[in-house]
Amino acid sequence: MLLLPPATAAFMLIIAAVVLPVTVLSSSFPATVLQLQRIFPVNEKVEFKVLRARDAARHERILQGGAGAGGGGGGAGGGVVDFSVQGTSDPYLVGLYFTKVRLGTPPREYNVQIDTGSDILWITCNSCIDCPRTSGLGIDLNFYDVTGSSTANTVSCSDPICTNMVPSASSQCSAETKQCGYSFQYGDGSGTSGFYVSDMLYFDMILGNSMVANSSASIVFGCSNYQSGDLTKSERAIDGIFGFGQQGLSVVSQLFSRGITPHSFSHCLKGGGNGGGILVLGEILEPNIVYSPLVPSQPHYNLDLQSIAVNGILLPIDQSVFATSNNRGTIIDSGTTLAYLIEEAYDPLVEAVTSAVSQSTKPLIFKGEQCYKVLVSVSGLFPPMSFNFAGGASMVLRPEDYLVHMGFVDGAALWCIGFQKVQQGQGISILGDLVLKDKIVVYDLSHQRVGWANYDCSLSVNVSVTFGRDEFINAGQVSVSSSSKNFLLGLIPSLFEALIAQIITFLIL
Repeated sequence: MLLLPPATAAFMLIIAAVVLPVTVLSSSFPATVLQLQRIFPVNEKVEFKVLRARDAARHERILQGGAGAGGGGGGAGGGVVDFSVQGTSDPYLVGLYFTKVRLGTPPREYNVQIDTGSDILWITCNSCIDCPRTSGLGIDLNFYDVTGSSTANTVSCSDPICTNMVPSASSQCSAETKQCGYSFQYGDGSGTSGFYVSDMLYFDMILGNSMVANSSASIVFGCSNYQSGDLTKSERAIDGIFGFGQQGLSVVSQLFSRGITPHSFSHCLKGGGNGGGILVLGEILEPNIVYSPLVPSQPHYNLDLQSIAVNGILLPIDQSVFATSNNRGTIIDSGTTLAYLIEEAYDPLVEAVTSAVSQSTKPLIFKGEQCYKVLVSVSGLFPPMSFNFAGGASMVLRPEDYLVHMGFVDGAALWCIGFQKVQQGQGISILGDLVLKDKIVVYDLSHQRVGWANYDCSLSVNVSVTFGRDEFINAGQVSVSSSSKNFLLGLIPSLFEALIAQIITFLIL
C-alpha cells in the first residue's frame, strides 16, 4: 500500500468531495464551516460584582492548568473552519459563546461552549450522574450515546492516545472496562470526569469560489458521565465545552496533525449594535495586524507585557511586575468578560485617566468602581491607552475599549473603567472581551505568536488559503450556489496536477 504524505491526503480529500452538492466562496484551500453563537440567560444588565464572580470562577478553573494534554501535533496545515458569531457583546449581559458541533453516525448536534482556557472537547454522556437535564439558556440539552453511534469507539488504556497524549495528572483507567478516563477538579469546587471516545466530527469544507463540501474526520473527545459544583446548575447548562488550547488533544491540534486545518485560529467580536462577529480555524488576514510571541512553555496564551502608556505617556510601572512566573504574567482569554490588571499597574492607570479628564468630567466612586459623569461623547474626551508587548506590538485601546456605560446619573451619562484590580499577591493580568472586542485576534500556534488589529467586526474577513497561490475567502458569508458543480469540475484539473506533483515528490524523497 502506498502511504502518502499528509498534504497529499488533503488533496485526495478535496477530490473526493467534488461529487457532493456544495456551497461556495473564493479560496484555494478547503475550509470547515461551523456556526458560533452567543447566548444570554438574562436580558438585563448586571453589576460588576456579578461579572467579577463569573470571571473569578472561570479563572480558578483555567489557572489550575485546565484540561491540558501533553504533546503537540505535526503535519501540514489545511483548510479553514468558519464560525459565524451571533448575539451582543455587551459585557453587562451575562452570556457565553457557543457553537454547534455534529458528532457520531448518524450525526447528532451538540451545543458546546467555546473555551480558550482548556484543551479538550467534552460532551455530556447520557449516563451522566447529577448532570442538568434542562438549561436556563433556552436550548435543549442533548446527551451523547456511545452505543447510538456506529462509528464510536472508546479509547482503551493501552491505546497510544491514552499513554502518550492524555495528561497523567488527569488520566484514569478503569480496571473493569479498561477505558481511558479523565477527571478534572477545578479551583471553584466544580469538576467533571468521564472517558475518552473516538468518533466522527462532521463539518463543511470550503473549497473556494463560494463552494463548501460536506466532510468529516475522526477525533478523540471526552464523554462526561459525572459533574459536580457549578457544572450541575441548570441556569447556564450546555452540552459540553470546546477547548481551544494549544495541547495535543485539542480539536485544533488533532485536525492540524492530519493536514485538515492550519495550526491557528482567529476571532473578531463585534462590540456595538447587536454584537456578533466571527471565529475561524485559520489565520485572518489584515495588513495592520501586529504580532507578539507567546511566552514559551505556558499552558495558556501568555504574552510578555512590557509597559502601559496613557495618552502617549508611559506609566511609572516597574517592568519586572509583568514577568511571567507561576503566579505572574499576562493572559489573553476570550472567555473572560472583563479585564484584570495587577495592582501595580491598575492604580497608576486609573490615576492617569482620571487626571486627564478631571477638568471636563466629574469623577466619582460608584459601587466601588472608578466612574465619571460625562455630558459629551467619551471618544473625544478620554485618552487612548496602549499596552506594549514584546516584539514591538502595541494594543491600542480607545475609550470605548476600556470604559463601560453604566446608565445615567443626574442627567449625565455614567461611564466606569472596566478594568478590575487584581489584589496584591495574585499577579496574573487577564485581558478579556472588554479589550478584545472590535479587533481581529489571531492565535498563530505554528509560529507561537498572537496578533491583533482594530477592525469593524460587522464586516467580512479575509483568510489566507493556498494551493501554491494566495487567494481569499469571505469567511463570514457562505451561501449555496447553483454554480457549485461547474466550479468543482473546473477545479479537478488543478487539484489532480497538484496531487501528481505531491506523489512524485514523495516518491523521489
